[in-house]
Amino acid sequence: MTTLVIDESSLRAIRAQVTEEALVVDLADGRSVSVPLGWYPRLLHASGDERRQFRLIGSGEGIHWELLDEDISVEGVVAGRRSMESTESLRRWLHARKDRGLTRE
Repeated sequence: MTTLVIDESSLRAIRAQVTEEALVVDLADGRSVSVPLGWYPRLLHASGDERRQFRLIGSGEGIHWELLDEDISVEGVVAGRRSMESTESLRRWLHARKDRGLTRE
């Protein structure tokens, strides 16, 4: 039996971008990983401007959106893990956005 060992240094982002359809993460080892925006409802419901306002954290181990209160781990993106936010939590977040007059562009 062969065991897959992942070099954790390869799980560091050097760049990221959010398009209308996907979150794209460029890794330190030269790979690019793209996942559907629908996997991360807060990004899906955010405006283009809100999506662009992020920063890499933890030496590239994660991506943080201050305006959206969203953190996504690079390891999770590479592993294909979707957001684990509960439906109730997302509902409250969307309601709070509506109350503040924030809607998607």
